[in-house]
Amino acid sequence: MRRALLAPVVLILLACGSSKLQKSEAERDIKKDYPVMVMVPVPAKVSAEKGSDAHRKLLLLHDNLAKTGWFTIQRTDQGKREEFTYQLKSNAPKTAMAAPTGGFQVKAAEADFVRATRLDPAGNGQVVTYQVRLVKPTTQFPLFEALHPGVKIGETKDRHATYQKQGRDWVLMGTDEKFTKVN
Repeated sequence: MRRALLAPVVLILLACGSSKLQKSEAERDIKKDYPVMVMVPVPAKVSAEKGSDAHRKLLLLHDNLAKTGWFTIQRTDQGKREEFTYQLKSNAPKTAMAAPTGGFQVKAAEADFVRATRLDPAGNGQVVTYQVRLVKPTTQFPLFEALHPGVKIGETKDRHATYQKQGRDWVLMGTDEKFTKVN
């Protein structure tokens, strides 16, 4: 009699699936959104006090972008400050584009999904820690490195994804990735 009841119980448990998010399930789900483009933001207009760290970064940006020929650049001395205005030229390649929030962005590299490393409970959900690796640098990657010291091609970085349980399924609610999928 007990043996006869065991089979239906096992079938019901299998049909319901696991109540825990599996690392392999999260990896398949997150991997769909990769590779992503790693972009360097280019403001349409920006100024900084001469000699400041912000001004040094602006000079790096200016020098690098001037070499590309993709932007019309206006540089204005305002005494203690210096102002830079950028306008994307119509003949610029598709690796330079208007940014959704204003200004422009220039592709520096791509980031590929590597693996999920950890799952942690978070309220009624799970936080998945996963790694991405910088690959396929463009000619603008030295600018990205200058703006983000210590970042190297091939290096892995941790990212996080949030999942919530909805019915029997785990649903990806979002990630902390700030870059967009490569088309």
